[in-house]
Amino acid sequence: MSRSGLASRLYRGEAGLRIVPRRKLWFGICGGLVLLTVLSFVIQGFILGIEFKGGNEFQVPTSVGTMQRAEGAVEEALADVSTPEGPAEVVSSQRVGDATYLFRTSPLDQQQATDVRAELAADLGIPADDVSDNRVSAAWGSQVTERALMGLAIFLVLVTGYLVLRFELRMAIAAVAGLALDLILTAGVYSAVGFEVTPSTIVGFLTILGFALYDTVVVFDKIQENTRGITGGSTQTYAEAANLALNQTLMRSINTSVVALLPVGGLLFIGAGLLGAGTLKDLGLVLFVGMGCAFFSSIFLATPLLVTLKDREPRIKSHTQRVLARRASGGRETTAARRPARQQPSQSSPADEPAAVPVAAEPAAETAGTALAGTSPKVGSRPSGKRSGGARGGRSGGSRPGGGGKRR
Repeated sequence: MSRSGLASRLYRGEAGLRIVPRRKLWFGICGGLVLLTVLSFVIQGFILGIEFKGGNEFQVPTSVGTMQRAEGAVEEALADVSTPEGPAEVVSSQRVGDATYLFRTSPLDQQQATDVRAELAADLGIPADDVSDNRVSAAWGSQVTERALMGLAIFLVLVTGYLVLRFELRMAIAAVAGLALDLILTAGVYSAVGFEVTPSTIVGFLTILGFALYDTVVVFDKIQENTRGITGGSTQTYAEAANLALNQTLMRSINTSVVALLPVGGLLFIGAGLLGAGTLKDLGLVLFVGMGCAFFSSIFLATPLLVTLKDREPRIKSHTQRVLARRASGGRETTAARRPARQQPSQSSPADEPAAVPVAAEPAAETAGTALAGTSPKVGSRPSGKRSGGARGGRSGGSRPGGGGKRR
């Protein structure tokens, strides 16, 4: 890899990407994504699994043929069945392993479930014992949701306390804001795609919490290192030090995210997509989207938000003004110091450059007196005897001080 390439400069922290100075752009992008997510919640909503709204499950062996044929038989068996919520219907269908098709339907009572099971077995030409049915109560899903929310609240309290003790309050606020964006965007993608919300989805949401904060803590640790004692100097602002920390840790964040997304992507696209393991689909999607959003939120929201909060602190605000004022005054002093040097003509010694104008032509030379006349000889005149004698005495090297300059 070339040392001047982008990846190499990112690894050394020399890319100089202007992420923090463009924080208004990132805030606008994050706001737009949140708006789209809210619209998806309102328009599309969530498809809740039977664990959350109740329902029945029918398992059919794959030996009956394709999934389309088995699903058509289930729909025909439900055609004449009505429930308090309306006509019964197939909520979802998926293949579980290589031997079973799983169909989830609207809530049915025990007699309706028995009739559907018998009619389904007759349509598919298999014994009734080969078709199994289970009823799932919505109370179980409500209990799972309640405990998941309780676990999320406890997690946020503990993490916020740790971040306040390890860093400071403003860093804790920025980190929790990045975590909230990660959860909101993940839920928005889940809503837009239309995947069924199951207990596996809840487990996936709780799993991405730790990963979302891991990358943020790494960046904040480097920011704290770069900004330690920054107010004692006047060469770098807090925003510049934070942007440098982002550049220094960006390659590490990319490597961590790629290494984490590769196995999760295999779980989602290979396990659920190619191999048909439908039970992995819900968990794989929430992990894949959540980890990708965690990288985005830690780089483009958490750190810029931290700088925005720190710039409102009086100590950091005055330091930033002092640095900018010093740079502005330094630039003016440099310009003022260089301007006379360019306008003033260069002066050379008489020994290097003879005067271009005769001394007699200068008025100052005519009124100067004999002392000046003796010290400023005309062009081409011979040196005086004393000057020549002194020079000769200096060249002879045999004269002594006070000896009259005579030669022996």
